[in-house]
Amino acid sequence: MPQKVRDVDRALKQKGFKDSGKPNPDHDYYVFHYKGRKTQVITKISHGEKELHDRLCSRMARQLRLNTRQFHDFVDCDLTHEAYVRILVQAKIVDEQNGSPSS
Repeated sequence: MPQKVRDVDRALKQKGFKDSGKPNPDHDYYVFHYKGRKTQVITKISHGEKELHDRLCSRMARQLRLNTRQFHDFVDCDLTHEAYVRILVQAKIVDEQNGSPSS
């Protein structure tokens, strides 16, 4: 199921992703921040894209450490910020106590 880029952008920003701050002529990069710290979770969207087809949704889901169903829930706001953080904590991507990447 394709997703509109504006919906993906909105969901990323609502759930703790911020623009990487590095200008890029081809893509917008997003970095997940937790408890004021950058994490290793990074994704990107190509400039000019209006819709993400299934293959790009699947690729973006992997970058966010989600399965495809979770990614669609993430965009549709059925997966909350708190639920997303729990997924990252369980996968040892972030440390729930201090927000830093787990070692």
